[in-house]
Amino acid sequence: MSTSLMEYSCPCCGGKIEFNATLQKMKCPFCDTEFEMDTLKSFDEELSNTQEQEEQTDWDQSYPENWGVPEGLASYTCESCGGEVIADQNAAAATCPFCDHPVVMKGQLSGVLKPDYVIPFKLEKESAIKAFASHLVGKRLLPKDFKDSNHLQEIKGVYVPFWLFDCDTDSNINYRATKVRSWSSGDYHYTETSYFLLTRGGRLGFSQVPVDGSSKMPDDLMDSIEPFDYKDCVDFQTAYLAGYLADKYDVDSEASKERANARIRESTIERFRQTASGYTTCITEKSNINIHQGSVKYALLPVWILNTTYKEKKYTYAMNGQTGKFVGDLPIDKGAFARWFLGITAGVTAVLSLIRILFG
Repeated sequence: MSTSLMEYSCPCCGGKIEFNATLQKMKCPFCDTEFEMDTLKSFDEELSNTQEQEEQTDWDQSYPENWGVPEGLASYTCESCGGEVIADQNAAAATCPFCDHPVVMKGQLSGVLKPDYVIPFKLEKESAIKAFASHLVGKRLLPKDFKDSNHLQEIKGVYVPFWLFDCDTDSNINYRATKVRSWSSGDYHYTETSYFLLTRGGRLGFSQVPVDGSSKMPDDLMDSIEPFDYKDCVDFQTAYLAGYLADKYDVDSEASKERANARIRESTIERFRQTASGYTTCITEKSNINIHQGSVKYALLPVWILNTTYKEKKYTYAMNGQTGKFVGDLPIDKGAFARWFLGITAGVTAVLSLIRILFG
């Protein structure tokens, strides 16, 4: 079974045009003709006319084994070369493996699946490669052969589905706080600890709290590349996806609400804790946070995903395609770590020995 694809053809030469992050325009890589985004809005009108039955079929795709499409995948026919494009059933944009033309899956972005907003890519692939190289600089515990011989096996720009939550909170929070004062008199040293019970309360408003709606994307990785600047949000157009990969959500807003609420509660507690200045410690004792769920919007946000393998272990890195923030774990040279740890231990031992000599 195959479903329909959308492609963007250059009216000048017939080549396939794609979104250029540097220009923030569509550009033909063959004749260098540039197109303003507004001129391509008519393509999105076609999505609005997609039949409801087609949307339901695309959302609930399942393929009998004898159709030849493995479970969890979908089959599409490229309009440029007629080749079969096999993609994850949640894919909303991809590239034809035969003619390398960018394609957009219509049914994945219509009706209730149509995003409200998109933040276009601001940074190109070369920026992600440079960010990876910079990520390795100064890492003394990094294995030498990882840096010298490692090559990125996969670099892909992906529009990741996110839910953006708006809400208000009414809160009453109790904190246990201390103030510690130390002084010396003669041969004696004194420490005084005072204990306090603090109460904070009030209303806070939250706007665009993000929760990724893709089960494939590690939550910690997506959280780490935040924040995005939502001032760059624009109304969704499929043209922004051309030349990149994109997924539709497979975790809906209702299932994402628990994570959003947890983030809102943590932020509320921390925000009120910041008003308790002048204390040595301040620990939450009890909190009562009432969340008034306001609204939720669906957005696609730009992320560069980089993959490599070292000693049969896969390492995944992510870069915010808007701000350039880069995150990801690195392997550790166990020998270098042991030498570093022994050096620290030896240094501490030497300092303690010196203290004993000086002060008896």
